[in-house]
Amino acid sequence: MSAAPAELLKVTVGPFTFVARFETEKAPETCRIFKSFLPFRNQTIHSRWSGEAVWVPLGDFAFGAGFENHTSHPSRGDILLYPGGFSETELLFAYGSSHFASKMGVLAGNHFLTVVEGREHLEAMGRMVLWQGAQAITFEALSA
Repeated sequence: MSAAPAELLKVTVGPFTFVARFETEKAPETCRIFKSFLPFRNQTIHSRWSGEAVWVPLGDFAFGAGFENHTSHPSRGDILLYPGGFSETELLFAYGSSHFASKMGVLAGNHFLTVVEGREHLEAMGRMVLWQGAQAITFEALSA
């Protein structure tokens, strides 16, 4: 793990813990704003339209970032922030094959975090959320 602790984040979903790297070069505004909300706690549920992903619905929350490093095709372990517009503001955490969408159609979210540790638990995390329902999710600074 070569990233500085300030560029790493601990992400906990139910009993699963992951370490994620901020994508500061590609999504600097999204990363800067998200860091100001740490620690961030919410609930995650399984996605309805996006395939193998869990999401955190944030309603009409005005996050404050525009689109940067946005994609509709997150890779396994990518975490996106959709800043709102055609659909509600949300976080999407891909644990497998995913195509980011809503009832409005395809969406593009800002890829601002990438899981760098714990990837072997992504599928188990996704299955747990799918079959057991909503789980607590926490994003917090990783201690140096």
